[in-house]
Amino acid sequence: MTDAAKQTPDLAAHLPKTYAPVEVEARRYDKWVADGRFKAADDSDRDPYAIVIPPPNVTGQLHLGHALDHTLIDTLVRRERMRGKEALFLPGTDHAGISTQNVVERQLADKEGLSRHDLGRDAFVDKVWEWKDVYHERITSQMKKIGDGVDWDRERFTLDDGLSAAVQTMFKRMYDDGMIYRAERIINWCPRCMTALSDIEVEHQDDAGELVSMRYGDGEESIVVATTRLETMLGDTAVAVHPDDERYRHLLGKTVELPFTGRRIPVVADAHVDPEFGTGAVKVTPAHDPNDFAIGQRHGLESILIMDERGTITAHGPFQGLDRFEARSAIAAALRAEGRITAEKRPYMHAVGHCERCDTTVEPRLSKQWFVKVERLAKLAGDAVRGGETKIHPPEMEKRYFSWVDNLLDWCISRQLWWGHRIPIWYGPNGEEVCVGPGETAPEGYTQDPDVLDTWFSSGLWPFSTLGWPEDTKALDKFYPTAVLVTGWDIIFFWVVRMMMFGTYAMGKAPFTEVFLHGLIRDKHGKKMSKSSGNGIDPLEVVDQYGADALRFMLARDANPGADSIASIELAEISRNFCNKLWNGTRFALMSGATLEGDLPTDPSLIDRWILSRLSTTIETVDAHFEQYEFAKAMDALYHFAWGDVFDWYLELTKPVLAEGGPKADETRRVIGHVFDQLLRLLHPVIPFVTEELWLTLTGGEARGDSLTVAAWPTPAGSDAETEQRVAVLQHLVSEVRRFRSDQNIKPSQPLPARLSGLDAVGLADQEPFIRALVRLEAAGEGFAPTADLAVSDEVAVALDTSGTIDVAAERARLEKALGAAEKELAGTTGKLGNEAFLAKAPDAVVDKIKARKAAAEADIARVTAQLERLA
Repeated sequence: MTDAAKQTPDLAAHLPKTYAPVEVEARRYDKWVADGRFKAADDSDRDPYAIVIPPPNVTGQLHLGHALDHTLIDTLVRRERMRGKEALFLPGTDHAGISTQNVVERQLADKEGLSRHDLGRDAFVDKVWEWKDVYHERITSQMKKIGDGVDWDRERFTLDDGLSAAVQTMFKRMYDDGMIYRAERIINWCPRCMTALSDIEVEHQDDAGELVSMRYGDGEESIVVATTRLETMLGDTAVAVHPDDERYRHLLGKTVELPFTGRRIPVVADAHVDPEFGTGAVKVTPAHDPNDFAIGQRHGLESILIMDERGTITAHGPFQGLDRFEARSAIAAALRAEGRITAEKRPYMHAVGHCERCDTTVEPRLSKQWFVKVERLAKLAGDAVRGGETKIHPPEMEKRYFSWVDNLLDWCISRQLWWGHRIPIWYGPNGEEVCVGPGETAPEGYTQDPDVLDTWFSSGLWPFSTLGWPEDTKALDKFYPTAVLVTGWDIIFFWVVRMMMFGTYAMGKAPFTEVFLHGLIRDKHGKKMSKSSGNGIDPLEVVDQYGADALRFMLARDANPGADSIASIELAEISRNFCNKLWNGTRFALMSGATLEGDLPTDPSLIDRWILSRLSTTIETVDAHFEQYEFAKAMDALYHFAWGDVFDWYLELTKPVLAEGGPKADETRRVIGHVFDQLLRLLHPVIPFVTEELWLTLTGGEARGDSLTVAAWPTPAGSDAETEQRVAVLQHLVSEVRRFRSDQNIKPSQPLPARLSGLDAVGLADQEPFIRALVRLEAAGEGFAPTADLAVSDEVAVALDTSGTIDVAAERARLEKALGAAEKELAGTTGKLGNEAFLAKAPDAVVDKIKARKAAAEADIARVTAQLERLA
């Protein structure tokens, strides 16, 4: 053994027998940060590669969806850093306007018995900042715990000074361009959060409600309408019918009495009405329904608000002061008492909007709000994808993207909150209105609009505001547009479209070269994970139990473009086992003398050539999958190369060579060292902790200050298909002999006399001594009488003399089973070849294949029959 070979077993001694993530991960992460391994330079000459983190809400903690995003992003950035790019993973958090304010308001009420109004706006906002400072540390520590390789010096918060200036700049620019306006429109209102919501902040669910049909008016001049929101009848200002509906022609231009109000309302003709739905007549409540509002605009109808912001009825009359749902029941009872209800259907399943944050039923209501005109922005965002400036993975998601961006309605951006970016509009004493930009001051005596902007407004600026916009910074010049956005397809409307609109408008370029959309995470039964289902998995608990690498590998191993993925504790255990296998395999390699000293052999052995070829093929495969964001396929290739090729086969195949010693053994030790060096590099982006620990031990790099984080990414050296085919036959031979030993309960260590035939036909003649040593087969001497024959391939066979060792009954059973299978194959192929109709239609290639199968079956029958005769 050479000096280098003698040293590597000593290196193995530095690795504990078992891998303990808790003893490695925090230590390694802290050192990476201290050594500046994740810092990106604005002024380097390396090609840029930047990904901005989808900012988690500062209110919460990382869930499995966050962990998936962060794992995939970190894997991409770490790989590109190893490929020599100036790689930036930019971190930050979102102020989460509604969610954060709700949390602090609840805490204030529970602990101090106060409301935000008791404190006043400024004092309440100070309270929220205090809360943010405490919980911000929690979520950033969780990001570190799962291994996020982010540049912490660049961390941003959507309410920090720089991003606040960016928001104010964007608002003023769009306001001056006539793209932001204030108007009365029907908006989504949450009576619990007490704020307007955009359409994408409303989740529609099928609720079991009621459909009530009721009669307005009496006699021939009465009309029946139906509704699921009975309380809104108090605000009706018309009944609409289709202009071609003959049933109601006599009522057009007339009025009917609206119960309980003393008002008479007109019957109008409007093409929006579907005469086939219900009675063909609809009640019109312009202040509480978007479709009714449009009808009201066309016919000049009055809009009457009949409830306040909390959902309490304000319309004068017997129902004033009731909650909207209480009023619904009370109005039904009153109509029933007057005999005006003609039909009631319960339960009536229909889609009902709910606030995505608190699940309260949303109330459409007329309100004066700020809106963004989206037509121009939506076209810019759509053209960027249509023109190829931004590519979406998978391509089929483009339809979903266009279906949204091509049908956008103007975006309500004002929120009735205190926490957030306050709208930079100031009002004068005589109704004047001025928009104030950064560094500007409103005229004396003006008051600022009390509302704040939708959180998604600031999030929409994230790819460029985090790089210093509106200033012309080196970071912006270096890293914009960013390389790729990684996120779930379910927020393509919330966030992706917003960023595409703002980026193309403000920067003249789309914010991403590519967009990778992954699917949802489901449990092992395929059910979507949720709190209500109780099937969620806490990623931090997985880290505590199995390690961050196990969590990351589990998530990456099932992530492909657009497809949902599966996560479970069982899968986390499998990933943990893989990390342990890698640890043990590397320790074994080191104990076997693996080394990186010297050059690779110029004329390696067959087995060494094979593993080097498999390594090169794996590198090519992994690179190809990463380029298409096919993480699952890349992980699968790495898993099977590591576990199958390296651990199960290569290390086993090297044992006879290493045991024999000499120059060939030293060459193999060098190849082992190279293979593990490259394997650890390939795995590092997805499982960084265990690979760093192992690689530094393998290379002795700790003393030199090395790190796998900046080691060069492997490049393929060329594959050798012929060698891989030869070794595939060798593997099959070894497997067949071992399977036979197992079936016959013959110990692996017990030598067996054997005759190997056909090795020269498959290029393995020179490997016979190696094969015999590997599976303990002795040469066939005089008087050799085979009792068993193993057909490895059409060319290769192994004849074994198992006298005194074989279970004759078991071997006869095995052979009879094989004979039955061969006879069944012969009968099937003979039948097909005897079918004239089949032969007339089948292509020649198919017929030839069946003929070959028939000949093989006949040969198998003859061989197995001979073996049975020898047993007898």
